[in-house]
Amino acid sequence: MRTNAARKVDSTPTGLCPQTREQLLLEQLPQVRYIAKRIHERLPQHIAIEDLFQAGVLGLVEALDKYDPGRNVQLHSYAKFRVRGAILDSLRDLDWSPRSLRREARRIEAAHSELREKLGRNANEQEVAQALDLDLANYQKLLEEIRGLEIGSLFAETAEQGSEEFLEFDVADPANQNPFHRCAESEQKEMLAAAISDLCEREQQVLSLYYFEELTMKEVGLVLGVVESRVSQIHTAALISLRSRLNTLIAAL
Repeated sequence: MRTNAARKVDSTPTGLCPQTREQLLLEQLPQVRYIAKRIHERLPQHIAIEDLFQAGVLGLVEALDKYDPGRNVQLHSYAKFRVRGAILDSLRDLDWSPRSLRREARRIEAAHSELREKLGRNANEQEVAQALDLDLANYQKLLEEIRGLEIGSLFAETAEQGSEEFLEFDVADPANQNPFHRCAESEQKEMLAAAISDLCEREQQVLSLYYFEELTMKEVGLVLGVVESRVSQIHTAALISLRSRLNTLIAAL
């Protein structure tokens, strides 16, 4: 249920007086904290959540400055989009992920592709681990280490709905989207649906609970009866598998 504060934010026009602007800023700070927390739980622990929060606040300020009600996008949703974008930009500037981990992520993705071609289906964790000459425990440890590398690559947030979606769809006023844009977006979603259907049941459950039900990793673990670190491993494995499968589907077009 939407709060009165959210409705007020959505209906406030641009050209804000300083008092109104400050009030809106304060009303949106809990949302900034929430977004920073969700992104932070997918990152290595050495990344400070306060750094993400500060970047998100700058994104919120920018949203209040640039919001245009004529685009038929609610301010509450637009602010959410700008906040998340600012946090992701700050992470790219930090270049927090070592190249060695990026290489490992690409190696896992390549193993997924090779095994799918060989087996005619998605490989399970044990099969991928064997292909990488790792035991299962070390493979799962590697998944934990590379968590967060997928941020901003498979998921984006649309200002129209303020919700995370798979793939990097353009943010635009639906009224201004041409037929080609709509067709391309529809095809992307169809490919994604096909790739998700190939995942194992547990991976599908994790993605559904985390992205569509918007539970935290800890809450997902409680639902599934596993520890939070295991949820993170399943989440990372699912996204690597998805990226591999989508690359194959796109190459086949």
